[in-house]
Amino acid sequence: MVTRANIADSVRTFSGSQTASIVGITYRQLDYWARTDLVRPSATDAHGSGTRREYVYRDLLELKVIKNLLDAGIKLEAVRSVFDYLRRHVTTDIASAHIVISGKSVVLCDGQHLVDVVRNGQGVLNVLPLANLKQELDAGIVQLRREERAAEEQTYAALRRAAR
Repeated sequence: MVTRANIADSVRTFSGSQTASIVGITYRQLDYWARTDLVRPSATDAHGSGTRREYVYRDLLELKVIKNLLDAGIKLEAVRSVFDYLRRHVTTDIASAHIVISGKSVVLCDGQHLVDVVRNGQGVLNVLPLANLKQELDAGIVQLRREERAAEEQTYAALRRAAR
């Protein structure tokens, strides 16, 4: 059975026309992006006229991100900046990155920070993870209840001693 993990981990290569079809771009776009070093094929690059480029799954993933950025109205020049930044700063798989598109800005959600990758890594906002706040609040309430119970037990013990 073919699963997403199998597809991503496989060493299968895809021709230029297969890649263009899967990603949803034209072959001319794919060729231009390869010639201008936006995304070079990882398996086999073209070496002159008539040679075939072979792409791997990660290449397809990057190309799909590029297509979505362009479809969202981000200019190709800005997309290049985004990918330059991502390649320098995202060491894990690009699929693990969270990209937020707001107007003409492309923002990378990097843990607890939002970084505007079009403006070369300028910090935009800090992200406040609410799950952590909830955990801290719950822990504080549990601790308060423990302290209240301990204080009540001390009060009852003192009252019992005084009543004797």
